[in-house]
Amino acid sequence: MRRLISLLLVFSFVLSLAGCSSTSETSAANEHVYMEMKIKDYGVLEMELYPEKAPITVQNFVDLVKNGFYDGLLINRVQPGFVIQGGNPLLLGRPGVDSIKGEFSENGVNNDLHHTRGALSMARSAENDSASSQFFICVADCRSSLDGKYACFGYVTKGMDVVDRIVGICPGQMDKGFIENQESMPVIEYIKLTEGKV
Repeated sequence: MRRLISLLLVFSFVLSLAGCSSTSETSAANEHVYMEMKIKDYGVLEMELYPEKAPITVQNFVDLVKNGFYDGLLINRVQPGFVIQGGNPLLLGRPGVDSIKGEFSENGVNNDLHHTRGALSMARSAENDSASSQFFICVADCRSSLDGKYACFGYVTKGMDVVDRIVGICPGQMDKGFIENQESMPVIEYIKLTEGKV
C-alpha cells in the first residue's frame, strides 16, 4: 500500500512538472512585444504588439525594425479622421521587401483585434497577401471599414498626441490623404524594440 501511494505521489509530481513546462512555453509564445517610434520634430510613440493574434505580421515587423529598415522612412499619408501611414521604402529609392500573409478574418485568419483609435495595422493592395512593410495607425475608430480586412497587430499605448500633431499638418494637395510633396512628409527617425521577443 505504501509503495502504491509513493508511486502515485511521484506520478503526480511528474505531471505537475510537465504542466509547468507547458504553461511556461505557452506564456513565452504569447509574450507581447513593446516598441518605440520616434517621428522627427513630432515626438515619440510607444506601441504594444500582439504576436498571439498576428504572429507572421509581428515577426515581419520586428525583423524589419531589428534591421533598421524603418529608420529615415516617411509618413506619406495623413488622412484626418482615418489614418496616418508610412514605411514605403520606394519613396526613397530603397528596395522593397517580400510580402506576407494577410492575417485577418476575410483571409481565413482568426484575428479579433479591432481597428479602434491607436490601432497599428498593415497596409496592403487589393491582394490579401500583399502587405510587406507599410503600416498605418488609426486616428479614429475605423472598425466598420477595416476590421476583418486588414491585419491589426498592435496598439499605440502612449503618444497619440504625436499622431494628432501629424494629422494637424493637413498639407494642401492630397489624394486620399497621400502627401504629394515629399519634403512635407514627417520622417520616422527610428523604431526600436524596447521589450519582449518573437
